[in-house]
Amino acid sequence: MPTTQPARSPAESVAEGPDIVVAALSARALAAAARRAGRRPAAIDLFGDLDTGQLAGPCLRLPAKGLRLESATLRDALARADLRGLPLVYGAGFEDDPALLAHLAEDRPLMGNRPEVVARVKDPFRFAATLHRLGIPHPPVALTVNGSPDSHLLKRIGGSGGAHVIPASLAEAKPGWYIQRRVAGHALSVLFLADGDRAVIVGLSRQWTAPTAASPYRYGGAAGPWRCPERWTRTLPAMIDRLVAAFKLLGLNSADFLVTGPDLHLLEINPRPGATLDVFDRPPMPPLLGLHLDACARRLPDRLPVLSGCRAATVLYADAATRIEAGRRWPAWTADRPVGPVTIGPDEPVCTVFGEGPSATAARRHAERRQRELATPAAMEMQP
Repeated sequence: MPTTQPARSPAESVAEGPDIVVAALSARALAAAARRAGRRPAAIDLFGDLDTGQLAGPCLRLPAKGLRLESATLRDALARADLRGLPLVYGAGFEDDPALLAHLAEDRPLMGNRPEVVARVKDPFRFAATLHRLGIPHPPVALTVNGSPDSHLLKRIGGSGGAHVIPASLAEAKPGWYIQRRVAGHALSVLFLADGDRAVIVGLSRQWTAPTAASPYRYGGAAGPWRCPERWTRTLPAMIDRLVAAFKLLGLNSADFLVTGPDLHLLEINPRPGATLDVFDRPPMPPLLGLHLDACARRLPDRLPVLSGCRAATVLYADAATRIEAGRRWPAWTADRPVGPVTIGPDEPVCTVFGEGPSATAARRHAERRQRELATPAAMEMQP
């Protein structure tokens, strides 16, 4: 088990200075995981949300250009005197630029997969070839549509969050994009720890989309733990072990599947901690960031405790332009709370909403009820 330190208050963390940096498109979940593991995080992301600032010091917000991390501004942020040389834990937003990760690793420890591993995993053609060699079902990929465009999807290489995925009938593949055969089924994600040779599964979660006309596969949320069907209790861990050994994965990763009847089709591996930290990083589970750091040092726990009950985390998107005033009151069951005053545009994320329940389905329904409650005009206008 990892060695963790007592959690410190935000004031104490700021006074002592950071001992680790977390960076992602949205770094709040990583900052919360770092605090639970007894670390003093600095955070760098595109939002600088209210709760991220309460968890991390400093909390640095980068200019957002199409929800992409810009190399120059990120490197400038990390060049601050109080952040130089600190270990970096990275989340979503780096998969499309392994060269950036390689540059960042020149002057600080990179706590996660090596840049060359990220490049292999996120190259759709090398990834598909490896899965074929391992005998793991995977939807075919190509540079051009072979057959009906309606039976294919267009995806951006290294994209995350699902907003970039569209039917291939709506556009042609261009450099940096690829075609994948559409497979019917429901989404399943497996969060696991890896030491380069083998894996320990943290938990399974059901995931869903929040579709719009322009982004029919936009990420909606996740709920778990989802009980693994008996038919997969042996085959799924063995499959994850093969993936870890083939790609030399380290730390927390997730594997996204589509489930069609008794069959699993692997869509992709996310080679970093992701959104399901919000689902699984809670007692009696040991702090997941501590487990991540241990796994990066090639230390895995023998086993992990079983979580009681289920949790869901769903994203509330704005239906129309939404004004968030300074001092707005947020329910305790929300996270990623924007700093007001700010106007959030249509289809942009407002916050994350949590729900609880005896099953993944019940937890999702609870979160979605809260989401509808929060989205009412009266709730959006609540002030201190």
